[in-house]
Amino acid sequence: MSDPHNPARYGEKWPQYKIDAYLEAMQPLKDLVVLSGGWAWHFLSPPGHVEYKHAHDHKDFDVMVPPRNVGAVMGVLLGLGFRKVTTKYDHLPSDEDFRRYEQVVPRLGGSFRLTIDFFVKDVPVLVTPEGWQVVQPDVLLSYYSRIHSSTACWAVLAAQKLLAAGMAPEGLVGDKRLLEAP
Repeated sequence: MSDPHNPARYGEKWPQYKIDAYLEAMQPLKDLVVLSGGWAWHFLSPPGHVEYKHAHDHKDFDVMVPPRNVGAVMGVLLGLGFRKVTTKYDHLPSDEDFRRYEQVVPRLGGSFRLTIDFFVKDVPVLVTPEGWQVVQPDVLLSYYSRIHSSTACWAVLAAQKLLAAGMAPEGLVGDKRLLEAP
């Protein structure tokens, strides 16, 4: 979702087969990681929502891994067939402990890639009704323009507005306004 937002494309949806593949691959990590980025907004949004591309980003799975869980998460990812890949960020000076893992998933007529962006960090957490741990929304918003890039997604814009109006971060859980076009 790094392309500029084009309101004429607001009805586009994420392919369900990709969403399903990410959810299946990440299920074994559910108790070990804290979701960040678009998948955090996905689980903060009401269950069963339409997967609009501009509502939140599903192109990769951003996770914050508490330092105590790093070994377990790496073991699970490798066991699932994910492999560590190099990125342009690997040799840049940074305070972030960042790693990327990918898996190529075969599909009729080709294949597609699942990408896990893995940050080692303890963060404040909210637990969603589905049992996923997500970065507390006010902290999650602070990552935009730093480690997440989709600053114009609907969920980010709505959360900024709602928190600025005084809503408590936990009040965002299940709020349908996270899915509304600005």
